[in-house]
Amino acid sequence: MSKFDPETDVRDNFATLQKNVDIVKSRLRRPLTLSEKIVYGHLDEPETAEIARGESYLRLRPDRVAMQDATAQMAMLQFVASGIPKVAVPSTIHCDHLIEAQLGGDKDLSRAKDINAEVYNFLSTAGAKYGAGFWKPGSGIIHQIILENYAYPGIMLIGTDSHTVNGGGLGGVFVGVGGADAVDVMAGIPWELKCPKVIGVHLTGEISAWTSPKDVILRVADILTVKGGTGAIVEYFGPGVNSLSCTGMGTICNMGAEIGATTSMFPYNERMARYLHATERGEIAKIADSYKNLLESDEGAEYDEVIEINLSELKPLINGPFTPDLCTPVSEIGTRAEKEGWPTEVKVGLIGSCTNSSYEDMTRSSSIARQAQAKGIKFKSLFTITPGSEQIRATIERDGIATPLRDIGGLVLANACGPCIGQWDRQDIAKNEKNTIVTSYNRNFTGRNDANPNTHGFVASPEIATALALAGTLKFNPETDSLLDKDGNPFMLDTPYGDELPDCGFDPGEDTYQAPPADSSAVSVDVDPNSNRLELLTPFSAWDGQDYNDLQLLIKVKGKCTTDHISAAGPWLKFRGHLNNISNNFLITATNSENGEMNSIKNVVSGEFGPVPGTARDYKAAGIGWVVVGDENYGEGSSREHAALEPRHLGGKAIIVRSFARIHETNLKKQGMLPLTFADPADYEKVQPGDKVSILGLKEFAPGVPLTCKLTHPDGSSDEFSLNHSFNENQIGWFKAGSALNKMAEK
Repeated sequence: MSKFDPETDVRDNFATLQKNVDIVKSRLRRPLTLSEKIVYGHLDEPETAEIARGESYLRLRPDRVAMQDATAQMAMLQFVASGIPKVAVPSTIHCDHLIEAQLGGDKDLSRAKDINAEVYNFLSTAGAKYGAGFWKPGSGIIHQIILENYAYPGIMLIGTDSHTVNGGGLGGVFVGVGGADAVDVMAGIPWELKCPKVIGVHLTGEISAWTSPKDVILRVADILTVKGGTGAIVEYFGPGVNSLSCTGMGTICNMGAEIGATTSMFPYNERMARYLHATERGEIAKIADSYKNLLESDEGAEYDEVIEINLSELKPLINGPFTPDLCTPVSEIGTRAEKEGWPTEVKVGLIGSCTNSSYEDMTRSSSIARQAQAKGIKFKSLFTITPGSEQIRATIERDGIATPLRDIGGLVLANACGPCIGQWDRQDIAKNEKNTIVTSYNRNFTGRNDANPNTHGFVASPEIATALALAGTLKFNPETDSLLDKDGNPFMLDTPYGDELPDCGFDPGEDTYQAPPADSSAVSVDVDPNSNRLELLTPFSAWDGQDYNDLQLLIKVKGKCTTDHISAAGPWLKFRGHLNNISNNFLITATNSENGEMNSIKNVVSGEFGPVPGTARDYKAAGIGWVVVGDENYGEGSSREHAALEPRHLGGKAIIVRSFARIHETNLKKQGMLPLTFADPADYEKVQPGDKVSILGLKEFAPGVPLTCKLTHPDGSSDEFSLNHSFNENQIGWFKAGSALNKMAEK
């Protein structure tokens, strides 16, 4: 597969894929889309599996597992608890989430190694003990490392991060999951996925000028919204595909997480082959060439929906603030910002992250910086650059790509997630100051990057972020407007240009990979019982066989509630391996419908208003089970399973909402919670502060059979209505056992 995994022979994987696809095609007797071939080609039992888009559950055998350090802690703690001696499939751990952006690359990395030494040691020894490769801090962002070393056409890889989908740029099925799903696969248990629908995006024309691959996904997000891809794989096809680089396709797939898609992918083509050769995997390209029939849709294959995009007509876009699907042409954003009251001054421009940190991205932004350098001007905004990997960092330094960006005021950060996930010690503004930033990242939820709810985050391509940081304002359109040189003379920026791949090949930089030893019998994995960073897990209690009667409404959440609202990142990332400590961030930034405030709910035990986590702890101590009620697309965003572990740990029984994001719904099921939806979304309005909630019908809990909710209001009146669920028989077994991990232990 690569120099870091010499034992995996992809020819075996392709042979199995071909065999399974042949079996499925003989059964279905219809043309298959690309994603159907790859997904069904990984069925555990292709001869008998029920296959119905959007309905049946598939039992799949992924080829690999990848985990980033923030989620790997809980995943590996669960794997330790399983008692299984070795991972059953190739697996890797990547240290990228715990490095805070503060002073610059080397200093921030050194500080992170010191602060997180206990966690890094745990992940390193756990990987060595149980057979997982370990990418040390400084190696880069998990998704860039996967693209460079492990991704290939036709693979199925699951990762404990929602942006695992980035790998679809190399023609495989890459899906973000919670840690419990990863544990299943590492334990050799088939992974369950509801059979995805397939949305086709037909691309015509060619990308040119200031338009970039990022604009494709910004437009798709505008069309489908943050929940329009839920339960579906997005497949790009058509002649326009060939105008996109492999890493550009990765950018588009990466941000598919923001539309709720299971994953996104492209058909195998020459641009992918070129990238495989550049990353020293030319043999895989040759093998893929011989299986080309598997790596594209059959003629006549049908999609559930088709979107048409003419790349020749696409213009540069910018999405935000506060949601990644609010789309505006760059040519109109200044006027719209003034009308909406959004700050037009750009305080900070930030490029890089897992979405846009390729060599091509960096060279295009650097070409703009060279023009500014030649005119004697610097950034008017603060500006940061995040290389996606050590390989990218070393190569852009060798080739002089980083120098112009640094010379006009840019700061090169560590090879890590940094500000994209809130790991940013921002000092340029006052606390809660209203301001605007422009990034090439993927998410811009409230407080996402800097924990400031008044930061207006806008998402664009790296070249647009660079241009707006030069101008210092949203009111600049680089296609039509001028800047002033050092002498006050106007000039226009030339169209950015960049190299798809380095002419001299990639410089690998420092070796940051630790392979698992052949014999790990002498390796010990220790967790200090007094640690505030790591905590061994205690199994959750099994269901008692009774209906849930008179549960207390903890909070009725108003409006958007992402996993960032449920379990905040940023400074809380340091507690990702300690369930009790991280549970102190539960729903602290969600809005309470009762008073419109965050982290302020009525405690029925004390009679006072108090924080959400503290109130939940009081209820748990008093033996009072509780429920949360939420709105649409509850749990969108990150794959973090802590958003499901925390309510379970704090005594929660059910989450009742209008609709769920896919990963979060599955994570709740895995931990023994009841994720339920209103059969009639209008019933959300019937829930009142102080309600007692009964969930009836659990003794007859069965797939496809609704449960009944009875609300008893504080005045003694009541309401009763139906609740839907998506549990299958296996998942009901998780609920009854108390969690999927408990069910595994029974076997």
